[in-house]
Amino acid sequence: MADKKLKVTLVKSPIGAVPKHRRTVEAMGLSKLHKTVELPDNAATRGQIQQIGYMLKVEEA
Repeated sequence: MADKKLKVTLVKSPIGAVPKHRRTVEAMGLSKLHKTVELPDNAATRGQIQQIGYMLKVEEA
């Protein structure tokens, strides 16, 4: 599981979102709509995805 990755894409604008959720989007490296980043599949990333999942599209990489 150490080398597993998740492809995370921002599909909803964080403009109207809770400030904490906006900071989570930034922390994940997502700066623009439809930007995709590859993140490690670990508990920390899963927690971030669970918090702001309504703004994301997540795929196995």
